Amino acid sequence: MDVRSEELFDSAAFLLSVGLGRRIVELDRGESFFAQDDPADSVFYLQKGRVKLSVLSANGKQATLSLLSPGDFFGEESLGNGSGVRAATAMAVVRCTALRIKKDDMLRVMHQEHKFYDHFLAYLLGRSRRTQADLVDQIFSSSEKRLARTLLLMAEIGNPEEAHAMIPPITQETLAEMVGTTRSRVSYFMNRFRALGLISYKERIRVHRLRLLSVVQGQLAGV
Repeated sequence: MDVRSEELFDSAAFLLSVGLGRRIVELDRGESFFAQDDPADSVFYLQKGRVKLSVLSANGKQATLSLLSPGDFFGEESLGNGSGVRAATAMAVVRCTALRIKKDDMLRVMHQEHKFYDHFLAYLLGRSRRTQADLVDQIFSSSEKRLARTLLLMAEIGNPEEAHAMIPPITQETLAEMVGTTRSRVSYFMNRFRALGLISYKERIRVHRLRLLSVVQGQLAGV
């Protein structure tokens, strides 16, 4: 590809429009983009909504891996040379809009458009760093601190100077799966956080960023 064509390529526009090998998929809450062990034949880019990635063990135990936000890719295992099946289930937590890109077309664009390749690689590296941080957190932190960190990570991106931030609708069962504890423990910690003024909630949870960060860093007295 010549330099002029490379300069004209717009990764953001590509990920927001239909085209060769790309189509828009809209799902309601509770519907799945794909299920664990389904054929892995495409990559998804989340435009609107929230998606939960979860896995199911052989003995029927479910674990939530992450909660995705707009701007996240998922299903990228389809680009590898492994088993050719989905490693997890991707379910819509709220109504979602995503771009589905066929595997062959995703690989073609990555090979032809260096800007898009760099964009996708940067995303994968960022996810890898977060996965490592999640693993360290799971091994060394208490379940209370893991819950505080999960709530912080889920807070919607807004004005960083604002003290409070909202998180998307989520059940305590899902929080328990993400943290690696029981629903009763999550309920206990949530009530404790609310009593300490770390969070408030009616229909949605509102977190106090700095106070909750103090829990994660172990600096808040009494926690």
